[in-house]
Amino acid sequence: MEFLLYLVLGACAGVLAGLFGVGGGMIIVPVLVFSFTAHGLAPEILTHLAVGTSLATIIFTSINSVREHHRRGAVRWPIFAWMAVGILIGSGLGSFTATTIQGPVLQKIIGVFAILVALQMGLDLKPKASRDVPGKPGLTLAGVVIGWASAIFGIGGGSLTVPFLTWRSVPIQQAVATSAACGLPIAAASALSFMLLGWDNPRLPPYSLGFIYLPALVGIAVTSMFFARFGARLAHRLSPRLLKRLFALLLLSVGLNFLI
Repeated sequence: MEFLLYLVLGACAGVLAGLFGVGGGMIIVPVLVFSFTAHGLAPEILTHLAVGTSLATIIFTSINSVREHHRRGAVRWPIFAWMAVGILIGSGLGSFTATTIQGPVLQKIIGVFAILVALQMGLDLKPKASRDVPGKPGLTLAGVVIGWASAIFGIGGGSLTVPFLTWRSVPIQQAVATSAACGLPIAAASALSFMLLGWDNPRLPPYSLGFIYLPALVGIAVTSMFFARFGARLAHRLSPRLLKRLFALLLLSVGLNFLI
């Protein structure tokens, strides 16, 4: 039953990754926190384990999502290249920051972030395209900030990257596609950092590589890779307005649960 939960979770995360460019982490982290709590894992490490595992799954989600967006010519690779430089730096810093925060406090921080994302998606708040794409230093600095925050929240950065690129006058479909590409270095660098930072923790359950829980990683990755391509196709065919609002309600309930 536990593995079945991870398979279903992976399918949901994959669709969200392809459709919204949000990487699925905003769903994966809360569900893993609830699952690990039900299994009686130590509260000191279960949130970090959920965040690290979520980031590891996003590696697999991003690959198929990016392939589908690239096939449609939507990824802005020059923007991605310079943001990726900063992302690699920021992700390492963010992982270290997250491991210094106590588990219950980290849950509240994630809860606040989930509520903010819910309001942004539910009310369809988008920055106006008021500026051009910044130069190489600006893109690298943006990558540092996005990578740092994404590693703390266990996400692929789409809820930060898409608004930033939209504000910088990148068309929405290209912003989503480029955000999906940025999710790969975020996930890879952050997951590696969480694995190393948690390697010798004695409270970890069996089948863990640092702060990465392998049964959850495998279960989520199996279905998310397939459904990410399905979500990317939907992103080019459907107006996701209703789905965004439903997703926002889910995030709002998750955020409030974490805070309460």
